[in-house]
Amino acid sequence: MTLTRDLISHEATSWQAVNLDKAAMFRYCKGRRQFSPIFDGKVGIMDFPRALKAPEESFFLWGCRGTGKSTWLREQFPHALWFDLLDEGLFQRFLRSPSLFAAELRAAPAGSWVVVDEIQRLPNLLNEVHRAIEQSKLRFVLCGSSARKMKRAGVNLLGGRALLRRMHPFLPEELGAGFNLETALEFGTLPLVWSSADPGQRLQVYTQLYLKEEIQAEALVRNLPGFARFLPVAALFHAQTINVSSIARDAGVARTTVADYLQILEETLLTFRVPAFEGRMRVRERRLPKLYWTDPGLVRATRRIRGPMHPEERGTLFEGFVAQYLRAGMDLYDLCDGLHYWAPLHSRSTEVDFVLSRDDRHVAIEVKSGAMFKEKWCRGLRALRDLPGLQRRIIVLPDTRPAATEDGIEVWPFSRLVEEVSGRRLF
Repeated sequence: MTLTRDLISHEATSWQAVNLDKAAMFRYCKGRRQFSPIFDGKVGIMDFPRALKAPEESFFLWGCRGTGKSTWLREQFPHALWFDLLDEGLFQRFLRSPSLFAAELRAAPAGSWVVVDEIQRLPNLLNEVHRAIEQSKLRFVLCGSSARKMKRAGVNLLGGRALLRRMHPFLPEELGAGFNLETALEFGTLPLVWSSADPGQRLQVYTQLYLKEEIQAEALVRNLPGFARFLPVAALFHAQTINVSSIARDAGVARTTVADYLQILEETLLTFRVPAFEGRMRVRERRLPKLYWTDPGLVRATRRIRGPMHPEERGTLFEGFVAQYLRAGMDLYDLCDGLHYWAPLHSRSTEVDFVLSRDDRHVAIEVKSGAMFKEKWCRGLRALRDLPGLQRRIIVLPDTRPAATEDGIEVWPFSRLVEEVSGRRLF
C-alpha cells in the first residue's frame, strides 16, 4: 500500500477517519525486524506540512536534533543567506575571526533573511546579529538544538529583538492519514526516525550521536561514562516525579551531579518538566515536578529496548506522548498559559495527569492507556471538582467511543483530543 499526496494531506482526508494499521506505516522485510518506509521515493518528509508558521520578524528556533528544523527552514526561506555552523571549515573560520561573519552580513541587502544554523556553537556571533538587526534591518533565524551555552555564557540574547519558536516532533495532524498511534508510541515521531528504513536502528544511533556530538564534542560534562550510565536511569523516570536521590543511587553518581545532568537533558531539549499544580484543595499537595522525554522513541532507545512494545511500557509512553502534544499545543496553538499536574502528597491512587490553565480557567485531563473505561479512573478528577474556574474534566484513552459520566466527566479517544487542541476548542 502506497499513500498518495492527497491521502496524507490533512486537508484532503481526516486522519481520524482512515483505518490504518501498523502495516500501513511500515512494511516488514521478510524474515527480519527491519522496516521499509511507506514513501517509496514518491512522497517524502517535505510532503507533511508542519504546523509551525514562520514569523515576519527575527526569531530563535529551538528543537532537539532530528525534528526537521533545517528541512523546514530550507522550505520557508529558500533565498536566505545561510550559515551552517556544523560545517567545520566555516565554524573554525568564524571562531578565529567573527569579523568575517560581520563582513558577509554587510553584503546582504537590507531587510533580507539570514539563517544561522546551530547558533549555540558560536553564541558570540549574536553581537554581530544584534548590530545587523539595528543597522541593516536584516531579519534572522537563529536555529539550535541546545540552549545550554546560550544560557550559561552570558551572551547577548538580542534584548527581545527576536521571538522564540520551537520545532516539535511530528504531530498527528501534521502526519495526517499517515499517523498511527501504536507506531508513534513504539518508534516516536521524530522526522529523522520516521523517514528511516530501520527506525529502531536509527533510534539507537541517535542516542550514540547525542553522546558524541552534543555532550562530548561540546564538553557539557566532564564524566562521560557517568552521564552514559545516567541516561537509561533517567529514561526510567519518564512520566514520573523526579527523585534525584533515586536516580543518583541507580546511576552511581553524586546527587548534585544528577541535578546538573537533568538540567543538561532539558537544555539540550530531550526532556521537559511539568510542575505541580497548587490548587489549595484542603490537602497537602505534591511539589516536585514530573519528568517527560520529548519523544517516546527516545525513551525506548535510551532504555536500550528494541522490538514490540511491552504492555507495562504503554501507560507511561502514552501519557508522555499526550504531555508532549499538549506542550506543542501551547507553542503552536496558544492552547493555554500553563501546564501542570496535580496530586495529594500522601495518595498514590489520586492524581490528575494534566491541569491546563488559561487566565483563571482550568481544564483537567487524565490519561489512561486501557481499552475500556473504568470508574476508578475518575478518582483524581472528582477530587479536583471544586477547583474554582474548572471548566472541563476529561479522560483520554487511545481509542474509545466518546462518552460522559453522570457528573460530567468526558471520556475521549486520543483523536478527539487532537481535534479539540488543533481546532483551538479545548477551553
